[in-house]
Amino acid sequence: MAAHAQFDGLFLGLSAQSGRMRLAAGGLGYKASEGGSKAITVPADNLDEFQWVKVARNFQLRIRLFHPTEGSNGRRLTLDGFVREQHDELAAAIKEYYDKPLASKELSVRGWNWGEVGVVDDDVEEVQFLVKDKVAFEIPISNIANSNIARQEVSVEFLNPEQQEPVQNTGATGTSSGGDGRRSQSKHDQLVEIKLYIPGEIEREGSDDGQGEPETAANAFHEAIKARADMGPVQGDAVIVFRECLILTPRGRYDIDMFPNFLRLRGKTYDYKILYSSITRLFLLPKPDEVHVHFVIGLDPPIRQGQTRYPYLVLQFPREEEMDAELNLTEEELQDKYQGKLKKRYEEPTFRIVSNVFKHLSNQKLTVPGSFESSAGHASIKCNVKATEGLLYPLDKALLWVSKQPIFLPYSQIHQVVFARVGGSVSSSRTFDLRVSPRDGSETTFLSLNREEHDRMNNFFLERKVRIKNEMNDGLDIGAAGAAAALLSDDEEMAGGGNRSRASAMDEDEDSEDDEDFQESSGESSDDGGSDDDDFSEAGGEDAPPKKKKKKST
Repeated sequence: MAAHAQFDGLFLGLSAQSGRMRLAAGGLGYKASEGGSKAITVPADNLDEFQWVKVARNFQLRIRLFHPTEGSNGRRLTLDGFVREQHDELAAAIKEYYDKPLASKELSVRGWNWGEVGVVDDDVEEVQFLVKDKVAFEIPISNIANSNIARQEVSVEFLNPEQQEPVQNTGATGTSSGGDGRRSQSKHDQLVEIKLYIPGEIEREGSDDGQGEPETAANAFHEAIKARADMGPVQGDAVIVFRECLILTPRGRYDIDMFPNFLRLRGKTYDYKILYSSITRLFLLPKPDEVHVHFVIGLDPPIRQGQTRYPYLVLQFPREEEMDAELNLTEEELQDKYQGKLKKRYEEPTFRIVSNVFKHLSNQKLTVPGSFESSAGHASIKCNVKATEGLLYPLDKALLWVSKQPIFLPYSQIHQVVFARVGGSVSSSRTFDLRVSPRDGSETTFLSLNREEHDRMNNFFLERKVRIKNEMNDGLDIGAAGAAAALLSDDEEMAGGGNRSRASAMDEDEDSEDDEDFQESSGESSDDGGSDDDDFSEAGGEDAPPKKKKKKST
């Protein structure tokens, strides 16, 4: 009897890192080959059943445990990568060391896309799709990110690799193109969603025969996933819950449950679980109506509704609405984990509380308008992108257009901006277009900007050393300042001034700017060390209108 049996090139669970497994009389051990976690051991008295299963990565050894252990999914431990020729050797080792058989589990290979689906709670919680009473595929509940229902169709969304193995959010930005390298990009395709058509009705559990309303099978399946995937309401664990928040993108009213490591959006139709490590940017922006405030949240990876991706959440709050809120955190947690940046109790405008909590739980900086001021004294300019109307915010380090699908354009990634006439007689035109050409990617055109904003935007771009091209000079009196700015821009282009080092530009990342005071009346910003949550001032001072009714948060 050999002291142990060793098998190499195996994958533990869904890991992409291979390793080796050893079987011995005392139990089982597994260690990743390179850069993996510490060795995983399972004592022999915790090994219940062994199965041999055909999977995508050759064959799998599926072990049922008496008790969950490190590296297992519930009471199941899986090891992929066995080849067919190793079956007899593995079966002999299991019989020799543990006196148990290696059973072969037969799967359905008919290729049918119809059968029976259900949620099972055996050795592991998972969704099983059966064809002729044989398993066609299995989905661990722990890999499900979201479930949505539309009549008799249930859409199941899966976690991204970054969500399966979340990284600590350091406050650095991450973009889909790999901006700062914080989030590695997968080189392989991955299944992100599956839709199941589930017809019919069932009787609600716990109801007597002939009594109670019937429930659709689709809804019962949807609720079973939500309950087990921890996507429903969680009582007692949330740091704070913001009720009935108006979200413009995606449209609807959602409860926002803020947890220490993630947040949950709970609407009437859609629920989302968002890790704080997925939040890349935060913006707090006043609307020109001086009544509402936009709170924009950048996400990478974005959330999805069917085939529509939402890389930004756009929330809207009444400026004068206040709320009383108390965080479900101890004084020790506030001081030790959050360095006293969060308060135990708030009685402030709602938008300030929400933005402050998001800022410190996600460890992201909050960007507010800087020095730009429109001809009407606002921080934004109304304009269109194609047929959609929105607000263009010239921030200190980027352009942000806020609408149904916001557009974010850092100055460091802009090749040039072009002021273009609309057409016809330029002198009689009241608007102009702004074309933004990035260093790579497609051009973005902002339409129908008020002509009075031309000089202000031209000077603003010059201050930020953005390359400018002016196509509005013919017949248009843009003033001495505008003419000088156009000449200066042309001179810089001829001299190659626009070819400044991209590396130095990228060092000034758009999200590295510190929070600034938000003062609509003056457009001034605070020192870099200031906090917008503390200094965000209300326009009007003592003459400001009375506050709206207060909301309470749990």
